Amino acid sequence: MESNILNKVQTDLRNFNPDVYTKIDVENTLLKESLDIDDFATLLSPVAEDFIEEMAYRSKIETSNQFGNSISLFTPLYISNYCENSCIYCGFNLQNKIQRGSLSFEEIEEELIAISKTGLQDILLLTGESKSTSLEYIGGAVKLASKYFNLIGLEIYPVDVEDYKFLHFCGADYVCTYQETYNKDQYLKCHLNGPKSNYEYRFNSQERAIKGGVRKVAFGSLFGLGDFRADAFATGLHGHYIQQKYPQSEISFSFLRLRPFIHQNLKYGTDVSERQLLQLILAQRLFTPFADITISTREDSQFRDGVVGIGVNRMSAGVSVGVGGYAEDLKGDEQFEIQDTRSVKEIKNFLYKKGFQPVFNNYIYL
Repeated sequence: MESNILNKVQTDLRNFNPDVYTKIDVENTLLKESLDIDDFATLLSPVAEDFIEEMAYRSKIETSNQFGNSISLFTPLYISNYCENSCIYCGFNLQNKIQRGSLSFEEIEEELIAISKTGLQDILLLTGESKSTSLEYIGGAVKLASKYFNLIGLEIYPVDVEDYKFLHFCGADYVCTYQETYNKDQYLKCHLNGPKSNYEYRFNSQERAIKGGVRKVAFGSLFGLGDFRADAFATGLHGHYIQQKYPQSEISFSFLRLRPFIHQNLKYGTDVSERQLLQLILAQRLFTPFADITISTREDSQFRDGVVGIGVNRMSAGVSVGVGGYAEDLKGDEQFEIQDTRSVKEIKNFLYKKGFQPVFNNYIYL
Protein backbone atom coordinates (compact mmCIF):
# COMPACT_ATOMS: atom_id res chain seq x y z
CA MET A 1 0.00 0.00 0.00
CA GLU A 2 1.35 3.42 -0.98
CA SER A 3 2.16 5.73 1.89
CA ASN A 4 0.99 9.29 2.18
CA ILE A 5 4.60 10.39 1.69
CA LEU A 6 4.89 8.46 -1.57
CA ASN A 7 1.75 10.18 -2.87
CA LYS A 8 3.13 13.60 -1.92
CA VAL A 9 6.49 13.01 -3.59
CA GLN A 10 4.92 11.66 -6.77
CA THR A 11 2.51 14.61 -6.96
CA ASP A 12 5.31 17.14 -6.47
CA LEU A 13 7.46 15.33 -9.00
CA ARG A 14 4.72 15.47 -11.64
CA ASN A 15 4.50 19.24 -11.12
CA PHE A 16 8.27 19.77 -11.18
CA ASN A 17 9.40 21.93 -14.11
CA PRO A 18 12.88 23.38 -13.51
CA ASP A 19 12.85 25.27 -16.82
CA VAL A 20 10.25 27.83 -15.71
CA TYR A 21 12.51 29.63 -13.22
CA THR A 22 14.38 32.85 -13.99
CA LYS A 23 17.48 34.54 -12.63
CA ILE A 24 15.28 36.87 -10.62
CA ASP A 25 13.63 33.83 -9.00
CA VAL A 26 17.06 32.53 -7.96
CA GLU A 27 18.15 35.91 -6.63
CA ASN A 28 14.97 36.22 -4.56
CA THR A 29 15.34 32.69 -3.23
CA LEU A 30 18.90 33.36 -2.04
CA LEU A 31 17.65 36.32 0.00
CA LYS A 32 15.31 34.13 2.07
CA GLU A 33 16.25 32.87 5.53
CA SER A 34 14.49 29.52 5.03
CA LEU A 35 13.36 27.79 1.86
CA ASP A 36 10.12 26.12 0.87
CA ILE A 37 9.63 23.42 -1.74
CA ASP A 38 9.34 25.88 -4.63
CA ASP A 39 12.57 27.55 -3.54
CA PHE A 40 14.28 24.14 -3.54
CA ALA A 41 13.06 23.58 -7.10
CA THR A 42 14.36 27.03 -8.05
CA LEU A 43 17.87 26.21 -6.85
CA LEU A 44 17.84 22.95 -8.80
CA SER A 45 16.94 24.70 -12.05
CA PRO A 46 19.33 25.08 -15.00
CA VAL A 47 19.40 28.86 -14.57
CA ALA A 48 20.64 28.45 -10.99
CA GLU A 49 23.90 26.99 -12.34
CA ASP A 50 24.94 30.60 -12.96
CA PHE A 51 24.67 31.23 -9.21
CA ILE A 52 26.97 28.46 -7.96
CA GLU A 53 29.30 30.91 -6.21
CA GLU A 54 26.44 32.67 -4.43
CA MET A 55 24.88 29.36 -3.44
CA ALA A 56 28.24 28.09 -2.17
CA TYR A 57 28.75 31.18 -0.02
CA ARG A 58 25.33 30.80 1.59
CA SER A 59 25.72 27.02 1.91
CA LYS A 60 29.09 27.35 3.65
CA ILE A 61 27.49 29.61 6.26
CA GLU A 62 24.60 27.18 6.81
CA THR A 63 26.97 24.22 7.11
CA SER A 64 29.13 26.06 9.63
CA ASN A 65 26.10 27.16 11.64
CA GLN A 66 24.88 23.58 11.92
CA PHE A 67 28.11 21.61 12.24
CA GLY A 68 30.88 24.09 13.05
CA ASN A 69 34.18 22.87 11.63
CA SER A 70 33.37 19.19 12.26
CA ILE A 71 33.51 16.59 9.49
CA SER A 72 32.25 13.11 10.40
CA LEU A 73 34.21 10.14 9.06
CA PHE A 74 33.09 6.56 8.50
CA THR A 75 33.96 3.57 6.35
CA PRO A 76 31.90 0.81 4.72
CA LEU A 77 32.41 -2.91 5.27
CA TYR A 78 30.87 -5.21 2.66
CA ILE A 79 30.16 -8.53 4.35
CA SER A 80 28.53 -10.22 1.33
CA ASN A 81 28.05 -9.56 -2.40
CA TYR A 82 25.54 -12.27 -3.24
CA CYS A 83 22.58 -10.66 -5.00
CA GLU A 84 19.34 -11.69 -6.71
CA ASN A 85 18.84 -8.41 -8.59
CA SER A 86 19.80 -7.54 -12.14
CA CYS A 87 20.39 -3.81 -11.67
CA ILE A 88 22.01 -2.57 -14.87
CA TYR A 89 24.38 -0.16 -13.11
CA CYS A 90 25.82 -2.44 -10.40
CA GLY A 91 28.75 -4.83 -10.25
CA PHE A 92 26.76 -7.13 -7.96
CA ASN A 93 24.24 -7.73 -10.79
CA LEU A 94 23.09 -11.37 -10.71
CA GLN A 95 24.09 -11.76 -14.36
CA ASN A 96 27.59 -10.34 -13.81
CA LYS A 97 30.22 -13.07 -13.57
CA ILE A 98 32.21 -11.94 -10.55
CA GLN A 99 33.78 -13.59 -7.54
CA ARG A 100 31.02 -13.94 -4.96
CA GLY A 101 31.63 -14.28 -1.27
CA SER A 102 30.41 -13.74 2.27
CA LEU A 103 32.49 -13.24 5.37
CA SER A 104 32.20 -15.69 8.23
CA PHE A 105 31.62 -14.20 11.67
CA GLU A 106 35.29 -14.81 12.44
CA GLU A 107 36.31 -12.96 9.28
CA ILE A 108 33.87 -10.14 10.03
CA GLU A 109 35.44 -9.67 13.46
CA GLU A 110 38.93 -9.62 11.96
CA GLU A 111 37.85 -6.89 9.53
CA LEU A 112 36.18 -4.91 12.32
CA ILE A 113 39.31 -5.06 14.46
CA ALA A 114 41.47 -3.86 11.57
CA ILE A 115 39.13 -0.94 10.84
CA SER A 116 38.82 0.03 14.50
CA LYS A 117 42.60 0.42 14.70
CA THR A 118 42.32 3.43 12.36
CA GLY A 119 40.36 5.27 15.06
CA LEU A 120 37.07 5.19 13.20
CA GLN A 121 34.01 4.66 15.38
CA ASP A 122 31.30 4.82 12.67
CA ILE A 123 30.93 1.80 10.39
CA LEU A 124 28.45 1.01 7.62
CA LEU A 125 27.76 -2.70 7.00
CA LEU A 126 26.66 -3.58 3.47
CA THR A 127 25.33 -6.62 1.62
CA GLY A 128 23.82 -7.49 -1.72
CA GLU A 129 20.15 -8.48 -1.86
CA SER A 130 19.99 -12.24 -1.46
CA LYS A 131 18.04 -14.69 0.69
CA SER A 132 21.35 -16.38 1.43
CA THR A 133 22.31 -13.29 3.43
CA SER A 134 19.85 -13.87 6.23
CA LEU A 135 18.54 -11.36 8.72
CA GLU A 136 20.10 -13.43 11.50
CA TYR A 137 23.48 -13.22 9.75
CA ILE A 138 23.18 -9.43 9.43
CA GLY A 139 22.05 -9.13 13.05
CA GLY A 140 25.04 -11.18 14.15
CA ALA A 141 27.36 -8.87 12.19
CA VAL A 142 25.78 -5.84 13.89
CA LYS A 143 26.32 -7.40 17.33
CA LEU A 144 29.97 -7.99 16.48
CA ALA A 145 30.35 -4.41 15.23
CA SER A 146 28.91 -3.06 18.48
CA LYS A 147 31.96 -4.47 20.29
CA TYR A 148 34.25 -2.12 18.39
CA PHE A 149 32.16 0.80 17.10
CA ASN A 150 29.87 3.39 18.64
CA LEU A 151 27.81 4.03 15.49
CA ILE A 152 26.63 1.22 13.23
CA GLY A 153 24.82 1.74 9.95
CA LEU A 154 23.24 -0.72 7.54
CA GLU A 155 22.92 -0.63 3.77
CA ILE A 156 21.07 -3.85 3.07
CA TYR A 157 17.92 -5.03 1.30
CA PRO A 158 14.67 -3.43 2.53
CA VAL A 159 12.87 -5.37 5.27
CA ASP A 160 9.67 -5.18 7.31
CA VAL A 161 9.14 -3.12 10.46
CA GLU A 162 9.62 -6.11 12.76
CA ASP A 163 12.89 -6.92 11.01
CA TYR A 164 14.15 -3.37 11.51
CA LYS A 165 13.17 -3.70 15.18
CA PHE A 166 15.33 -6.81 15.39
CA LEU A 167 18.30 -5.10 13.71
CA HIS A 168 17.90 -2.06 15.94
CA PHE A 169 17.83 -4.35 18.97
CA CYS A 170 21.08 -5.90 17.72
CA GLY A 171 22.65 -2.43 17.71
CA ALA A 172 21.94 -0.75 14.36
CA ASP A 173 21.82 3.06 14.67
CA TYR A 174 21.01 4.12 11.11
CA VAL A 175 19.80 2.72 7.79
CA CYS A 176 20.73 3.81 4.26
CA THR A 177 18.34 2.96 1.42
CA TYR A 178 18.77 4.65 -1.94
CA GLN A 179 15.89 4.77 -4.41
CA GLU A 180 18.39 5.15 -7.30
CA THR A 181 15.79 6.98 -9.43
CA TYR A 182 12.35 8.26 -8.45
CA ASN A 183 11.02 8.04 -12.01
CA LYS A 184 9.03 4.82 -11.69
CA ASP A 185 9.13 3.94 -15.39
CA GLN A 186 12.90 4.40 -15.49
CA TYR A 187 13.25 2.57 -12.18
CA LEU A 188 11.55 -0.53 -13.61
CA LYS A 189 13.81 -0.42 -16.67
CA CYS A 190 16.89 -0.37 -14.43
CA HIS A 191 15.61 -3.11 -12.09
CA LEU A 192 14.31 -5.78 -14.46
CA ASN A 193 13.79 -8.50 -11.89
CA GLY A 194 14.60 -9.51 -8.36
CA PRO A 195 13.32 -8.07 -5.06
CA LYS A 196 14.54 -4.57 -5.90
CA SER A 197 11.99 -4.31 -8.72
CA ASN A 198 9.34 -3.45 -6.10
CA TYR A 199 9.45 0.37 -6.31
CA GLU A 200 6.91 1.08 -3.56
CA TYR A 201 8.40 -1.33 -1.03
CA ARG A 202 11.83 0.21 -1.47
CA PHE A 203 10.46 3.76 -1.26
CA ASN A 204 8.84 3.07 2.12
CA SER A 205 11.99 1.54 3.65
CA GLN A 206 12.99 4.60 5.66
CA GLU A 207 9.54 4.93 7.18
CA ARG A 208 9.52 1.27 8.20
CA ALA A 209 13.00 1.65 9.70
CA ILE A 210 11.86 4.60 11.82
CA LYS A 211 8.84 2.62 12.97
CA GLY A 212 11.29 -0.11 13.90
CA GLY A 213 13.14 2.25 16.23
CA VAL A 214 16.05 3.29 14.02
CA ARG A 215 16.87 6.92 14.80
CA LYS A 216 18.52 7.98 11.52
CA VAL A 217 17.73 7.22 7.88
CA ALA A 218 19.57 8.14 4.69
CA PHE A 219 18.28 8.97 1.22
CA GLY A 220 19.90 9.13 -2.18
CA SER A 221 19.63 8.74 -5.94
CA LEU A 222 22.18 7.46 -8.41
CA PHE A 223 22.45 10.57 -10.56
CA GLY A 224 22.57 9.82 -14.26
CA LEU A 225 20.05 6.97 -14.29
CA GLY A 226 17.18 9.40 -14.86
CA ASP A 227 16.68 13.17 -15.01
CA PHE A 228 19.18 14.18 -12.34
CA ARG A 229 17.36 17.39 -11.42
CA ALA A 230 14.07 15.56 -10.93
CA ASP A 231 15.77 12.83 -8.91
CA ALA A 232 17.49 15.40 -6.69
CA PHE A 233 14.15 17.15 -6.16
CA ALA A 234 12.37 13.90 -5.25
CA THR A 235 15.20 12.74 -2.99
CA GLY A 236 15.12 16.00 -1.05
CA LEU A 237 11.35 15.91 -0.72
CA HIS A 238 11.40 12.29 0.44
CA GLY A 239 13.67 13.23 3.32
CA HIS A 240 11.76 16.46 3.98
CA TYR A 241 8.40 14.72 4.32
CA ILE A 242 9.86 11.95 6.49
CA GLN A 243 11.33 14.53 8.85
CA GLN A 244 8.03 16.42 8.97
CA LYS A 245 6.11 13.24 9.83
CA TYR A 246 8.75 11.92 12.25
CA PRO A 247 10.41 15.01 13.77
CA GLN A 248 12.35 12.84 16.24
CA SER A 249 14.23 11.20 13.38
CA GLU A 250 17.50 12.33 11.83
CA ILE A 251 17.91 12.44 8.07
CA SER A 252 20.91 12.20 5.80
CA PHE A 253 21.54 12.54 2.06
CA SER A 254 24.20 10.92 -0.11
CA PHE A 255 25.16 12.30 -3.51
CA LEU A 256 26.17 9.52 -5.89
CA ARG A 257 27.00 9.41 -9.59
CA LEU A 258 27.23 6.39 -11.87
CA ARG A 259 30.61 4.64 -11.77
CA PRO A 260 32.14 1.87 -13.92
CA PHE A 261 32.18 -1.68 -12.55
CA ILE A 262 33.90 -4.97 -13.33
CA HIS A 263 32.81 -6.65 -16.61
CA GLN A 264 30.63 -3.66 -17.45
CA ASN A 265 29.07 -4.25 -20.84
CA LEU A 266 26.00 -2.01 -20.78
CA LYS A 267 25.66 1.60 -21.85
CA TYR A 268 23.14 3.55 -19.87
CA GLY A 269 22.45 6.83 -18.20
CA THR A 270 23.61 10.36 -18.84
CA ASP A 271 26.63 12.30 -17.66
CA VAL A 272 26.25 14.60 -14.67
CA SER A 273 29.10 17.09 -14.40
CA GLU A 274 30.92 17.96 -11.19
CA ARG A 275 29.47 21.46 -11.39
CA GLN A 276 25.97 20.05 -11.65
CA LEU A 277 26.60 17.65 -8.76
CA LEU A 278 27.85 20.58 -6.69
CA GLN A 279 24.66 22.49 -7.50
CA LEU A 280 22.55 19.58 -6.20
CA ILE A 281 24.56 19.44 -2.97
CA LEU A 282 24.26 23.18 -2.38
CA ALA A 283 20.53 23.23 -3.08
CA GLN A 284 19.99 20.36 -0.63
CA ARG A 285 22.02 22.07 2.08
CA LEU A 286 20.05 25.30 1.71
CA PHE A 287 16.72 23.44 1.75
CA THR A 288 17.60 21.20 4.72
CA PRO A 289 20.38 22.96 6.68
CA PHE A 290 20.24 20.47 9.57
CA ALA A 291 20.64 17.26 7.52
CA ASP A 292 23.85 15.28 7.17
CA ILE A 293 25.23 15.38 3.62
CA THR A 294 27.70 12.67 2.62
CA ILE A 295 30.11 12.59 -0.31
CA SER A 296 31.23 9.19 -1.59
CA THR A 297 34.62 7.90 -2.73
CA ARG A 298 32.94 7.54 -6.10
CA GLU A 299 34.23 11.11 -6.53
CA ASP A 300 37.91 11.97 -6.81
CA SER A 301 39.90 13.54 -4.00
CA GLN A 302 39.96 17.02 -5.55
CA PHE A 303 36.17 17.25 -5.77
CA ARG A 304 35.66 15.73 -2.33
CA ASP A 305 38.15 18.10 -0.77
CA GLY A 306 36.44 21.04 -2.46
CA VAL A 307 32.92 20.33 -1.17
CA VAL A 308 33.90 19.62 2.44
CA GLY A 309 32.53 22.37 4.65
CA ILE A 310 30.74 24.07 1.77
CA GLY A 311 27.82 21.66 1.84
CA VAL A 312 29.22 18.31 2.89
CA ASN A 313 29.73 17.45 6.57
CA ARG A 314 30.29 13.69 6.28
CA MET A 315 32.67 11.59 4.19
CA SER A 316 33.97 8.05 3.89
CA ALA A 317 37.66 7.25 4.32
CA GLY A 318 39.97 4.29 3.76
CA VAL A 319 37.32 2.57 1.66
CA SER A 320 37.07 -0.96 0.26
CA VAL A 321 33.99 -1.78 -1.87
CA GLY A 322 34.69 -5.48 -2.21
CA VAL A 323 33.86 -8.12 0.38
CA GLY A 324 36.33 -7.57 3.23
CA GLY A 325 39.66 -6.09 2.20
CA TYR A 326 40.75 -4.42 5.44
CA ALA A 327 42.33 -7.28 7.41
CA GLU A 328 42.78 -9.78 4.57
CA ASP A 329 42.56 -9.87 0.78
CA LEU A 330 39.15 -9.39 -0.79
CA LYS A 331 36.86 -12.42 -0.58
CA GLY A 332 34.48 -11.04 -3.22
CA ASP A 333 34.72 -8.57 -6.11
CA GLU A 334 33.92 -4.86 -5.88
CA GLN A 335 30.54 -3.24 -6.44
CA PHE A 336 32.01 -0.32 -8.43
CA GLU A 337 35.24 1.59 -8.98
CA ILE A 338 36.21 4.19 -6.41
CA GLN A 339 38.13 7.38 -7.20
CA ASP A 340 39.42 8.47 -3.81
CA THR A 341 41.64 5.72 -2.40
CA ARG A 342 43.17 7.72 0.47
CA SER A 343 43.61 6.11 3.87
CA VAL A 344 41.88 7.29 7.03
CA LYS A 345 45.14 8.90 8.14
CA GLU A 346 45.49 10.79 4.84
CA ILE A 347 41.90 12.06 5.02
CA LYS A 348 42.37 13.07 8.66
CA ASN A 349 45.58 14.96 7.88
CA PHE A 350 43.91 16.77 5.00
CA LEU A 351 41.05 17.88 7.22
CA TYR A 352 43.40 19.18 9.91
CA LYS A 353 45.39 21.07 7.29
CA LYS A 354 42.23 22.70 5.96
CA GLY A 355 41.12 23.72 9.46
CA PHE A 356 38.45 21.07 10.03
CA GLN A 357 37.97 18.75 12.99
CA PRO A 358 37.68 15.07 12.03
CA VAL A 359 34.85 13.52 14.03
CA PHE A 360 34.95 9.76 14.46
CA ASN A 361 31.44 9.66 15.90
CA ASN A 362 28.98 12.04 17.50
CA TYR A 363 31.05 12.33 20.67
CA ILE A 364 34.69 11.41 20.06
CA TYR A 365 37.16 13.84 18.48
CA LEU A 366 40.63 12.69 17.43
